[in-house]
Amino acid sequence: MAIRIFVTGGTFDKEYNELNGTLYFKDTHLPEMLQLGRCSVEVDMRTLMMVDSLEMTDLDRELIAEHCAKCEEDQIIITHGTDTMAETASMVAAHGIAKTIVLTGAMIPYKFGSSDGLFNLGSAIAFVQTLPAGVYVAMNGKYFLANKVRKNKQAGEFESTE
Repeated sequence: MAIRIFVTGGTFDKEYNELNGTLYFKDTHLPEMLQLGRCSVEVDMRTLMMVDSLEMTDLDRELIAEHCAKCEEDQIIITHGTDTMAETASMVAAHGIAKTIVLTGAMIPYKFGSSDGLFNLGSAIAFVQTLPAGVYVAMNGKYFLANKVRKNKQAGEFESTE
């Protein structure tokens, strides 16, 4: 069975407007990233929303959890902005979905060329196939349990709260 990928936006998919210096969303970069990474794993990708995670609401998080519960796949990756990724992971975990769900993102937009997004996506693909059922955050080659992770904004990385 394929791995389901739910796209929600975040830094992964931001574009840079050279005229006014702002970041914005256009389309997801996931197909390009999977091709560049030579991914040979079957995936089924769906865009749920394209938002900055700071603008994500609890209704958005409920929608994400609902899609995770209802899809037929047991292995799910959610691309997400890093600022509230831990919050979304906790909310999805609270639903007790008996599937392996991995949230991942990027600190630097993929289109900037020096992004960590491709590495994090590859890590998430590996983790979703090997970890037991549960909800995890995968960043910088590490995975964390949904309710035991936070973003360390000073260090610019995720860390365990244990």
